[in-house]
Amino acid sequence: GISKGLEGREEISAEDLVAALELGVDEAYKAVMKPTEGTILTVARVAGERAREALELGSDPVQVWDAACMGAADALEETPELLPVLKKAGVVDAGGQGLCLIFEGMLSVFRSGIVLEVGLSPEEKAEETAQFFRNVAAEFDSEINFTYCTEFVVGRDPEVQKDPLELRLFLETIGDCVVVVDDEEIIKVHVHTENPGDALQAGLEYGQLLTVKIENMKEQHRKAAEENQAQKAAAEPQPEKERLEPQEPTEEMGFISVAAGDGLKELFLDLGCANVVSGGQTMNPSTEDLLEAVLATPAKKVFILPNNKNILMAAEQTVPLVTDREVVVIPTRTIPQGLSAMLAFDPDLGAEENQEAMLEAAGNVDTGLVTFAARDSEFGGHTIRHGDILGLKNGKLEYIEKDPVAACVKVTRSLSSKRTSFITLVYGEGITQEQAEEAKRRLEDKLHSDVEITLVAGGQPVYYFIVSVE
Repeated sequence: GISKGLEGREEISAEDLVAALELGVDEAYKAVMKPTEGTILTVARVAGERAREALELGSDPVQVWDAACMGAADALEETPELLPVLKKAGVVDAGGQGLCLIFEGMLSVFRSGIVLEVGLSPEEKAEETAQFFRNVAAEFDSEINFTYCTEFVVGRDPEVQKDPLELRLFLETIGDCVVVVDDEEIIKVHVHTENPGDALQAGLEYGQLLTVKIENMKEQHRKAAEENQAQKAAAEPQPEKERLEPQEPTEEMGFISVAAGDGLKELFLDLGCANVVSGGQTMNPSTEDLLEAVLATPAKKVFILPNNKNILMAAEQTVPLVTDREVVVIPTRTIPQGLSAMLAFDPDLGAEENQEAMLEAAGNVDTGLVTFAARDSEFGGHTIRHGDILGLKNGKLEYIEKDPVAACVKVTRSLSSKRTSFITLVYGEGITQEQAEEAKRRLEDKLHSDVEITLVAGGQPVYYFIVSVE
């Protein structure tokens, strides 16, 4: 609208500027079927009203536009009072704020006569325009009623005489947040709908499609919520890490293990570990963390159980850093291997004999894992959807389920044989005791009666179940 009002002019007066702004406001309100106050529309309208009032008092363009800027700023501050969703979030309208910045930039030019070249590429300019257009359509709603944000530009066929109002009315029947801007040679369209194909087909009745953009708003909302949650978590003050005090190596042997979850940490301590370092699939401890734990273990020979293949390197790097005691890495790649190794320790045996026994025990255990898919993907011939429950057998994806208990039962049964004697189900923070007991009951019904099944409340993140089969 503003560009139409100033089209073909080399110089403009304050009256021309105000008239162009008013035309822009009219065009913006017409473009939206149900204009919502508290958005960029309100900011633009109040700016135009203040500019008109100032024009009646004088024709100085700087003073007139200064009044427009102050009106826009006042309207922006009021947007939370007009839109509950803004008030709830404690923010002002983003589109309106952007418009205020544009107006202030114009005022700066009017005052100084200096124009700064921003040097945007054509692609960046197109995105800036698209973002502004999307802001006009911001009819705020805390819930997403339709999945697809559909935007397209139609190059008008001069032989087609259909009124774009018909297009707008049709789009209202298949979605919301409808914006249709008729700009003589082109028609700009924005709609939220479940059927973007129908919207595009309707647009083709007026000419050819020049640009098309379709975005899944529900997926965007999900990702934004995850990112917001992660940012909040990162912003929260973290408790100071408890430092371990170095100990003199007075005992013959000692152990440190890596584990996540209070239950698992307690279990490793009960099995004889002097220290348990926090870590696992999504939070690998550093060499410094492991070194600190080694020096805090009062033993002449310290065994490290990494319990994860991604931690093996950090554990190995610790070995040459210690000079006052011997450090040996038992290359356990899973929690079950680490537990089995600790169970094999015999205090009556020497260090070398225990090392051999622990290595052998770790190699004789099978590991099952039940986790979830963090995103859509294709892996190993499987189509995986976000939120699917994944069952892994010795690190290989075998099952995709909707229920973690069902996945646990399938993985455990596939790992079991007639020779199986012991099964341990370590259930994580996402599993209740009732669910764990249900998994145990189902397995007892399916497996032979000689198998001993033990439940451990591990409290670990990421994995619903860690399964040990021996």
